[in-house]
Amino acid sequence: MADFTDTLTDAQIDMIGRQPIFFVATAAENARINLSPKGYDAFRVLAPDRVAYLDLGGSGNETHAHLVADGRITVMVCNFRQPALILRIYGRGKPVLPVDDEWEALATHFTLLPGTRQIFDIAVESVQTSCGWGVPFMEFESDRPTLKKAHAQSDPSEWEARAATRISSIDGLPTRATDRYIAGETSD
Repeated sequence: MADFTDTLTDAQIDMIGRQPIFFVATAAENARINLSPKGYDAFRVLAPDRVAYLDLGGSGNETHAHLVADGRITVMVCNFRQPALILRIYGRGKPVLPVDDEWEALATHFTLLPGTRQIFDIAVESVQTSCGWGVPFMEFESDRPTLKKAHAQSDPSEWEARAATRISSIDGLPTRATDRYIAGETSD
């Protein structure tokens, strides 16, 4: 049975904090639905009605494009231990880039990782929980170091060239060009 609340409860916040993976879904009119798994220590509950996550450069920038076009986002977290639980956060999100005024205040909640390109700031509209009885038990072994390592070792000019070609989603929706954080460097 599904239950809804307007904001996150303390018990839900505690469960979220123990999970090593979360899933993000977005959509825009006449565009594909985007669903992405996210790892690392990249998700934060900022308040019962506000969450955010750190985004590293990867294969595309669909979430950014969808949020600019539509704003709707769903974050799903599953408890792979006891008690069984699926939690969905429905909200409205926006990308915050290093060049944006909100960046500094938002970035203080995270350890910036090599390849960080934006933080998604999400206003919680409702929270749904369901039983999760069909979710398997799973043990977390470790994060994959590959993405962070690739960003740390890459040539900044290659990133800039690649980012310049990523000005739209796979469905042609616009994105803003994103800079990225490299450990030990700051953007001017």
